[in-house]
Amino acid sequence: MTQNQPVRTTTDAGTPAESDEHSLTVGPDGPVLLQDHYLIEQMANFNRERIPERQPHAKGGGAFGYFEVTDDVSAYTKAAVFQPGTRTDTLIRFSTVAGERGSPDTWRDPRGFALKFYTSEGNYDMVGNNTPVFFVRDPLKFQHFIRSQKRRADNNLRDHDMQWDFWTLSPESAHQVTWLMGDRGIPRSWRHMNGYSSHTYLWINAAGEKFWVKYHFKTDQGIGFLTQEEADRLAGSDADYHQRDLYQAIECGEYPSWTLKMQIMPFEAAKTYRFNPFDLTKVWPHGDYPLIEAGRLTLNRNLTDYHTEMEQAAFEPNNLVPGIALSPDKMLLARGFSYADAHRARLGVNYKQIPVNAPRVPVHSYSKDGAMRVVNVSDPVYAPNSKGGPQADSEHYRPAGWYADGDMVRAAYTLHEEDDDWGQAGTMVREVLDDAARDRLVSNIVGHLLDGVPGPAASR
Repeated sequence: MTQNQPVRTTTDAGTPAESDEHSLTVGPDGPVLLQDHYLIEQMANFNRERIPERQPHAKGGGAFGYFEVTDDVSAYTKAAVFQPGTRTDTLIRFSTVAGERGSPDTWRDPRGFALKFYTSEGNYDMVGNNTPVFFVRDPLKFQHFIRSQKRRADNNLRDHDMQWDFWTLSPESAHQVTWLMGDRGIPRSWRHMNGYSSHTYLWINAAGEKFWVKYHFKTDQGIGFLTQEEADRLAGSDADYHQRDLYQAIECGEYPSWTLKMQIMPFEAAKTYRFNPFDLTKVWPHGDYPLIEAGRLTLNRNLTDYHTEMEQAAFEPNNLVPGIALSPDKMLLARGFSYADAHRARLGVNYKQIPVNAPRVPVHSYSKDGAMRVVNVSDPVYAPNSKGGPQADSEHYRPAGWYADGDMVRAAYTLHEEDDDWGQAGTMVREVLDDAARDRLVSNIVGHLLDGVPGPAASR
């Protein structure tokens, strides 16, 4: 096809389409014919073009970019993605937690901050939020928490009383509720908020030494927030405000960036720290573990097809690379199963073959067949084998973990002297927020309680 020739419509099989407007009929006004395979293809595809939305984090968007290491943190991890001078392609997805796909961007809600690093050792994913803590610390309560933020069974309406009922009966949520009802509960844009791993991870260096770490992606655009009044107005006038802001910024060449800073705790220090360092409802005070700069994340390319590059993007904390491992954080360990399981249910067992999820390195696995498999499988299809199939490298890649023992129990953390649910929330209100921010916090909470929460709930 020359430059001046028009692009012609084809069927999905690549054959020329006879018309974009008219079905095949018996005469101009006659019945439609069953053998109009192109009409059937169009209708059948339309009937099936939606896939199930995510359970939490259904509404969101993002962009492609790159992460570049700017400071030497190789003393703490051997992961290739964090070696000096390394530049790695990335994908990010921002999202709200509770709303459906069509919900407004500016509802008061935590924001997801999920990252996929296409590293030279395979994909590394981080599923974070714009807050350094979360509502619950035990995965058994996660499903119940999400349902309390969704819609009622009887009238299909969201219900503030249901939310506050769960929060007031779950005191560990006090810290995150303080974040949610404060200024950062509604960021001005995705570009004007931080991202946090929230969870603690394990880093291992080339010598086998271990460290506990937390990730802090600090926005280079500066923190910005919307007041409740501004957010309510935008929810009615521009429900996709955050999506539009990111797209237009990148389109105009105003590439947003975040500086990655790490908190790093010596492995043995976790045992005697004043509260449990793996408790997702708590932060590590920066006075104890100052931030150490590691690199910069920059977003410089918009999506070209939202469905294939974002709606089918699958982020999962079990995508780990050598030098990075999970910690004893109960929520993180459970997410290591639940995210991948959700993707298999929503996208199919071969979702990692979808281009946006495919690693940029060769894959030599023994996964076989299943719906939508498009990558060829060659014999042998089993291990161990004597036919020259791939073999695991047990000498160089050993399980990364920690020692644990004890009776099998269902219990909360009890080993650290400051494992209370109110201390850090109180410190945030009294020492971190200024007077104006405290006033807005109170106003936001009161406004939320007045919107459908009966009197007794407000006094719990």
